[in-house]
Amino acid sequence: MAAKKAAVKKTAAKKAMVTKSAARKSAASMAPEKKVPENKVPENKVPEKKATGQKAPQSMPYEQGKWAHVFAPRAAGEIRYWLIKSEPDVFSFQDLQTAPRQTTSWDSVRNTGARNFLRDGMKKGDLAFYYHSNAEPSGIAGICEVVREGYPDPTALDPSHDYYDPTSVAATPTWFMVDVKAVEPLPRAVTLPEIKASDELREMALLKVSRLSVVPVTASEWQIVLRMSRSD
Repeated sequence: MAAKKAAVKKTAAKKAMVTKSAARKSAASMAPEKKVPENKVPENKVPEKKATGQKAPQSMPYEQGKWAHVFAPRAAGEIRYWLIKSEPDVFSFQDLQTAPRQTTSWDSVRNTGARNFLRDGMKKGDLAFYYHSNAEPSGIAGICEVVREGYPDPTALDPSHDYYDPTSVAATPTWFMVDVKAVEPLPRAVTLPEIKASDELREMALLKVSRLSVVPVTASEWQIVLRMSRSD
């Protein structure tokens, strides 16, 4: 879930799939009035966009990038690890556990680096730490599994959504999301101060690119965090 600065905790979901979008829309209803996009149509209908010849967003060849290892070909059955962030007042790990099928779509990511991880890095069966951001203290609360690989994020096309992108075109989507399912809470939350204090985790992407709401985790870092969660 992309982090949001202010939100109201999400109520019980009535749909088959719970999304963070519902929580954000609830928060938006309580926030100061915002300027309505000029191209917004009545009754929150999405305006039809004309074909512009726009091409789908591309990324540099991943073998040349900083995160080449997370996009490299996989061995058969290989699982990779990630960390995704959400403010607990928006959508907590406990909210995910009580969602229908314990599943939600991870929408509203509007950073190209995080988008690339969602679109091209994550695969079905991968595991992710569920990180509570802007909490007291922030930290890793649980584990979830990727149950649907990257697909277009419809919130980018919705003028009523907080993260509407007027440049997005359905035929050549810019923004993507995945579906994640709760696996289990950690025995004990591992806090950000603990992670920063660990010499073994000093290279963790969570610390190196803290602005990103989706980051990779190495297999060794994964095991270290699990070990820390089992300690008193």
